[in-house]
Amino acid sequence: MRIMVFDVPASSGGALSILNEFYRDVTEHKNKNIEWIFVISEPFLEEKENIKVLRFPWIKKSWGHRYYFDNIISPKLVKEYNIDKIVSLQNVTIPKVNCEQILYVHQALPFIDYKFSFKENKVFWIYQNIIGKQIIKSIEKSSKVIVQTQWMKNACVKKTGINTNRLKVIPPNINLEIKDLFEYNSISRASFFYPAGAVEYKNHSLIVEAVKKLKDIGIESLKVTFTLNGDETPFIKLLFEEVKKYNLPIEFIGSIERKKVFEYYSKSILIFPSYVETFGLPLLEAKQTGSIIFASDTEFSREILKDYNNVYYFNPFDVIELYNLLLKSSNGEVFYNLVNPTTSFSSQKTILKEILEH
Repeated sequence: MRIMVFDVPASSGGALSILNEFYRDVTEHKNKNIEWIFVISEPFLEEKENIKVLRFPWIKKSWGHRYYFDNIISPKLVKEYNIDKIVSLQNVTIPKVNCEQILYVHQALPFIDYKFSFKENKVFWIYQNIIGKQIIKSIEKSSKVIVQTQWMKNACVKKTGINTNRLKVIPPNINLEIKDLFEYNSISRASFFYPAGAVEYKNHSLIVEAVKKLKDIGIESLKVTFTLNGDETPFIKLLFEEVKKYNLPIEFIGSIERKKVFEYYSKSILIFPSYVETFGLPLLEAKQTGSIIFASDTEFSREILKDYNNVYYFNPFDVIELYNLLLKSSNGEVFYNLVNPTTSFSSQKTILKEILEH
């Protein structure tokens, strides 16, 4: 059998993690009679005896290059290699082909209630109104659809009306032994951590505004850490300048290793104001360490943190709610429940297992 895996958008962040995890599972799989062909853009994947890698970095040059690749080159590759099954990790199916397609959907923008205007953010508007329609059509055409959360499954069914049996929920894996558990003390209750990229809906600005209000009333003992450099986008540059201008206790440390991220979970409170996520991996990671979590009151947060005793929810569009939580925590007024966190987490199912069983 020949299976072609498409993931040309993946080059960083969560999308790249999904690609790398799937590739690792394929390399470790015992059945070497399956011939795998990975179609990607910039990342490097090593070829193996039964794994071929086709790289097309020029796809990243523009939307036009991506459109040409998706509609002209992709179908040709499927026919050229006489493919039996397609696995698309990129939210949309491959057009003009007749073989079976399994689709992995991890783009939440077309399914959230919040609607971006074209003036507010052109890219997000395109994802919601143009690419979103392609995603919905792809879901309808696929023989099986894999999502990360139950809320995404429900949203897909609501948008498309497809049978729920065609949708499978497979959460991301955390294949890491957790050694450092959260310790509640005077330092950790005034230390806050947000590991997130530079996308606007990650909502760093809400944290900056809340900290600014705390400084206005003389509260400067807290410390917030962002995993940003401060120069990723024009929007982040403005936030960085605002932090410097008002001398706010917010540190930009840049990207850090995953093990270092877990060290921060053990000695600080996770703030998660993002309002667009399919899963929100830091929520699960912090939960595994027993950390206190200040989470946006969203469907994905509620699902991941269901029955967790150390979560406090806030409206991601209301700075006063976050301000009050930060103030209470800094004053030692946020209650901490002792928990017995799980020191490792692994989903019983993987994308690969689901694909091969289908």
